[in-house]
Amino acid sequence: MQEVTIGIAGAAGDGLDKSGDTLAKTCGRSGLHVYAYNCYQSIIRGGHIWLKVRIGDEKVLNHGDKLNAVICLNQDSLERHAPEVNEGGVIIFNSDKLKLDPTLVPQGVQALGLPMTEICKEVVAEHGALQPIMQNTVAVGAVLALAKFSLEDASSVMHDTFAHKGEKIINLNVSLLKVGFEYANANAKAFTKEWTFSKKRRPFLTGNEAIAFGAAAAGCKFYSAYPMTPASTILHWMANHATEVDICVKQCEDELSVINMAIGAGIGGVRSMCGTAGGGFALMTEAIGMAGIMEVPVVCVEVQRGGPSTGLPTKTEQGDLFQVYGASQGEFPKMIIAPRDIADCYDSTVESFNVADKFQLPVLLISDLLLSEHPETVDPEAFYRDTKLDRGELVTEWSEAQGKFKRFRFTDSGISPRALPGTANCNFVSATDDHDEESILISDMFTSSPIRRKISEKRFRKMDLLLSELPAPKLEGPADADVTLVCWGSTSGVVCEAAELLTAAGIKTNFLVIKYIVPFHAKEVTELLTKAKKKISAEVNFTSQMARYIKMETGISMDGHINRYDGEPLEPREIMQKVQDILAGKKLDLDVSEADAREMAYHYLRTHFSEKLRPVKVTQEASNGYGEPIWNVELVERATGKRGGGMKIGARTGATYSFEKEPVEAK
Repeated sequence: MQEVTIGIAGAAGDGLDKSGDTLAKTCGRSGLHVYAYNCYQSIIRGGHIWLKVRIGDEKVLNHGDKLNAVICLNQDSLERHAPEVNEGGVIIFNSDKLKLDPTLVPQGVQALGLPMTEICKEVVAEHGALQPIMQNTVAVGAVLALAKFSLEDASSVMHDTFAHKGEKIINLNVSLLKVGFEYANANAKAFTKEWTFSKKRRPFLTGNEAIAFGAAAAGCKFYSAYPMTPASTILHWMANHATEVDICVKQCEDELSVINMAIGAGIGGVRSMCGTAGGGFALMTEAIGMAGIMEVPVVCVEVQRGGPSTGLPTKTEQGDLFQVYGASQGEFPKMIIAPRDIADCYDSTVESFNVADKFQLPVLLISDLLLSEHPETVDPEAFYRDTKLDRGELVTEWSEAQGKFKRFRFTDSGISPRALPGTANCNFVSATDDHDEESILISDMFTSSPIRRKISEKRFRKMDLLLSELPAPKLEGPADADVTLVCWGSTSGVVCEAAELLTAAGIKTNFLVIKYIVPFHAKEVTELLTKAKKKISAEVNFTSQMARYIKMETGISMDGHINRYDGEPLEPREIMQKVQDILAGKKLDLDVSEADAREMAYHYLRTHFSEKLRPVKVTQEASNGYGEPIWNVELVERATGKRGGGMKIGARTGATYSFEKEPVEAK
């Protein structure tokens, strides 16, 4: 497989999204596979934004852990990401404005400074002075040349991107692309070989867009939401396409209204869905139980982000499993489903609507920021096919000769006939009190005990039938594996690649992806994991929630846990190294690494000294009275390169123990 990974770094407002889209869509239009990941902050302007685009001639499963080229749009990004480029790669920057410290350039890496003023003279003469953000287009043109991507396809993307702004803007951007492309070809060496472009067009979309697309295909006619990252883009898609796909879209004042409106629409007979993140879902929990006791079909999308409370609104995490599992008081049937990739986001959404209708229960689709917000190319066959809809036991007419309509009739399957309000001879009560077959409330009746018992049993019989219809999880990879990795949701792609790396290194590894959380295939999972030689979970959370859930359902404990909880996704070689450490009996390293210490120094300096100082050298020393080893961080002034002081950071706790400043004043 031929592949490259290209990074773009700068500040919020620097236009990274548009540059990344141009690069990704160019490669997608050429027929290559693309996976993009945007690491951003909760800030409108400034800060540090980091975008990675991984491109291959075969399916790309995650954003990877290599970097073949980086475009740096400001000084901070140049200093932070230049050292990360792999041998044979290239660093691209505006040499008119930025200075690259030669000591930051790894061995075997090219540094391509773009003298923007000089190389854009002709473009300026034709189009006038350029906006600063247009340097991005020149840089994208340069990386296209060195990665041997198609300038023709990039120009086509520019035509589509700026069609609404007219020919002048289109021509300007195409000219800037060519300037960067030609300068790079003349002044640097390509970092990859020629590609074979299939020209197969694939949709390039995010998980949230696939969820919205799947809802529309499943016949969803009502969507309610309150904007909350990272679920907001479902609302955006729905609002933009509401007329086209005939969906009523409601932005509510809060999540209480969101879920209650969706349930009301479900009672009314339309397929309805709502979406939120963990904080919003906290407000929805009582109403989830209302849908359960009233046996109303409704789909709720919960997109996880870093918690608790506001937490990290723009970072990923798998920390809400038990929140969603325990939603609402009491016991009632529900389904929890966790799609594993973007194509599965579409399939799982369609499936969620069919299950909600057929089994008359709330379905909770749980995603996370990585899965919901990252875009990638997906084969069109995943979407462009017939979608089967199952509305379940929906009564459209009822005669008096059939007897009294019993909305919650006791049945062997647990599924009762459902009628829409207004159906002749089908009057019933929908309320949050428990009820008998005829929907008569039983909370104050002397005879309520046996009825309560039978209505509860009726509801839960649906779960046995539902479980029997869901495909059981299967091991993926070699059957005689030395290690079995266990994961769920968005981690499946990176775990798959890590398993391949481990197998290639002589440690046969397979993996198990848990998609259906409730109901759970306890019998099948028990059989699979009982046979596994070494069981290791990989999750983006601190407490290994899926591993705990599996133990709760099966009694089986993992032999090791791989966790990441800093807001960023797991990476293939990170998993590979930790598996090797677990097998070797090493305690997983929780200490502050050299890279961590450098990043912590950057954080301290940005919050206290703006852009005046930067870390240049990080060395470790013994405790010296601090109770732990210490990282010494040497600082210099950005403007002069002179010594600017030093810091001492704890190598275990990460505490900032001391800061010595030399001529720089705090802001």
